[in-house]
Amino acid sequence: MAKILISQPSPQTAKSPYFDVAEKYNLDLVFRPFIKIEPMTSKDFRSQHVSIAGHTAIVFTSRHAIDHFFTLCKELRVNIPTDMKYFCVSEQVSLYLQKYVQYRKRKNFFPESGKLPDLLPFIQKHNKEKYFAPLSSAHNDDIHNMLEEAGVEHDEAVMYYTVANDFKADEKLDYDMLVFFSPEGIHSLVKNFPNFEQGNVWIACLGTKTVNEAKKAGLRVDLTVTPELRSVPAMIEEFAKSTQKAHA
Repeated sequence: MAKILISQPSPQTAKSPYFDVAEKYNLDLVFRPFIKIEPMTSKDFRSQHVSIAGHTAIVFTSRHAIDHFFTLCKELRVNIPTDMKYFCVSEQVSLYLQKYVQYRKRKNFFPESGKLPDLLPFIQKHNKEKYFAPLSSAHNDDIHNMLEEAGVEHDEAVMYYTVANDFKADEKLDYDMLVFFSPEGIHSLVKNFPNFEQGNVWIACLGTKTVNEAKKAGLRVDLTVTPELRSVPAMIEEFAKSTQKAHA
């Protein structure tokens, strides 16, 4: 039975494509996050010298960003105006806002595609707003570049940390395949297993930046997103078919 490590939390529902593939090909899937989210203190936030007050629109790219934004606002005693506009990367992220903001008071915008570039037209349409973007410590320049392209007034600040998960000293990396979703996951692999030798272990990566980081770390990327393989379960199925054919 092939053993596959997926470097993120297990799906919350039993009706997941992951489990369908595992059952079909008799695979042992192990969900083990390689990274974790940690809160930022109000002191560390203040050191960035960015004020939240005065902004009229917020850009959210994840539920983590929402949680840590509102938590820090509470600690900093920042009042969020009822007419604040929220620009979210997806409907899922948008709906999560209900945890903090009453539905009838929200002014919410999100692209149907769930892709950050498709949020740009909404921002350009509301180009008189003053935008604020809460970021992870492991952020890239995508949001900055999008706001610059939109030509809007904006500020960005780190509001939470994305750090490597620590593995126990006796924890083995005895898998036939490893799946990574972000460059930070690759960093965590290198930190926790500095003597890792890939050998026959397959590595699958989601996203160009993850692929590039893996190659930079000297790893062989066996599978990534293609027109034929549009999801991680599809990559896992491709691995299963290839290895089973090799052993036939």
